[in-house]
Amino acid sequence: MRPRHENVATVLVDPGALADVELELMELDLRVWPIATAPICTDGPRTAFQVRRTMLMAKRGAWDVAAGWTPVWVSFGESWYDGDEPLPWAAHQVLWQLLEAHHDQVRYQRRLGGVRPLAVPVE
Repeated sequence: MRPRHENVATVLVDPGALADVELELMELDLRVWPIATAPICTDGPRTAFQVRRTMLMAKRGAWDVAAGWTPVWVSFGESWYDGDEPLPWAAHQVLWQLLEAHHDQVRYQRRLGGVRPLAVPVE
């Protein structure tokens, strides 16, 4: 049986635009997790470096502008889920549309991956 996971998009974000992009995503109940400080990473800075490098190498120079950008995971808040049902396509569409609106400040591949669940701190 597959271990529990959370669907995330892996995105490189221009550090100068990170706060604005994060606020827009939060308004839509999408959460931004900088990989370097993600609670599921035992060595966050190393993981962030590896993720960024892998994404850049896969594009063979096309994304060189993003060499110093911040790698983040974007996860989906509770409002997007309906119990144990799969994530609806509407959630995918909202995420891709928002990222496309920031095409100069983000780089991503249009697919989701899975990571261990990212727990939101409870106040």
